[in-house]
Amino acid sequence: MKYPSADDPSRVGQWPALTKSGAGRFYDHVLEYRVWVHPEHGGPDEFDGEDYFYAFATHEEAAEFSSKTPGAEAPLVLVRQLEWIDEPKPGEFIHEKSERITEWQPEWLVSSRRKPNSIEQFLREQRNV
Repeated sequence: MKYPSADDPSRVGQWPALTKSGAGRFYDHVLEYRVWVHPEHGGPDEFDGEDYFYAFATHEEAAEFSSKTPGAEAPLVLVRQLEWIDEPKPGEFIHEKSERITEWQPEWLVSSRRKPNSIEQFLREQRNV
């Protein structure tokens, strides 16, 4: 499996549709994979012309659905961040400690699960650049 599965598959599909987008550099939990479908790009019109998504526990399921569905985007991953990095200006990094739910590109999952000292190490490395 290329990307981790949802941490709690029983909650897939129960997360809010509107979330943050990107950022944070580290994640704590994989919540679900999402495939957004756009009727204006040929997707089935299931919600009066509005965009909508299907949620999956694994990237593989989401990718398969995406490849077979007209008007579908490539899968995104919904992650929860309990500690994360804010970058209000390029090169200015702030360690935040609050829950944040955001959609990411799945490839951002590689080597970015937060460990006990991940953020502190990242900040030290940025000071030495």
